[in-house]
Amino acid sequence: MEISIAAEKLFSIGALPITNAFLIGLVVSALLIFFITRVTKRPSLVPHGLQNVIEIIFEALLNLVESVTQDKKQARQFFPLIATIFLFVLTANWVGLLPGLGTVGLSHVNEAGHATIIPFLRSTSADLNFTLALSLITVITVQFTGIAALGILKYGQKFFISPFHKPYGIGTAVGILELVSELGKIISFTFRLFGNVFAGEVLLTVMLHLVPYFLPLPFMFLEVFVGFIQAVVFAMLTLVFLKMATLAPEH
Repeated sequence: MEISIAAEKLFSIGALPITNAFLIGLVVSALLIFFITRVTKRPSLVPHGLQNVIEIIFEALLNLVESVTQDKKQARQFFPLIATIFLFVLTANWVGLLPGLGTVGLSHVNEAGHATIIPFLRSTSADLNFTLALSLITVITVQFTGIAALGILKYGQKFFISPFHKPYGIGTAVGILELVSELGKIISFTFRLFGNVFAGEVLLTVMLHLVPYFLPLPFMFLEVFVGFIQAVVFAMLTLVFLKMATLAPEH
């Protein structure tokens, strides 16, 4: 058994390496697009089956977004991004818990000459490249949302304009702290999601190799809960930051 922090390459398409985490991400995206398209293509006035499940999820998410923003128009503006983040991260986290985690894959001989397995299943959230990319998208979206809501000059007062009216006052320190905190969000978003999901996968992989039948079950149920919590945390923090970005600097 060999545990790799980086996602393992399964094959290449030209110069593009396809890792197990990237492949799972494509599968999750395709599944979400398929199910949502299928439900919205011919919606029924009386929902049933899959449509009923999706409407319940979306209604709960929308109500949660409205309770945070306290603004129905703003809630509908933020809802597509928040719902996409939540559903993708949640599905990606849970796909990594399917049978075969760390045990089914391609045979591989490492540099030391030992035979190992490159697993087919690896949660996309356990790939630092994905969590960093998602964090960058989220933080950049927050900045553009603030600029769109307040205008570039008023939004910039949080970081640059207002503090330098009194270059030696407390406004300078506050502006610098605000700028550092925006950069810190990228690091926080990236490593919180990656660390929790990757640690869970390592724990399950070790348990599956030691006692492959009953011992991993409690840990698997725990990781189902952790995967859900991490999706909620990422989505809700994004929502809170979006709401804060639309508030005037004096607030």
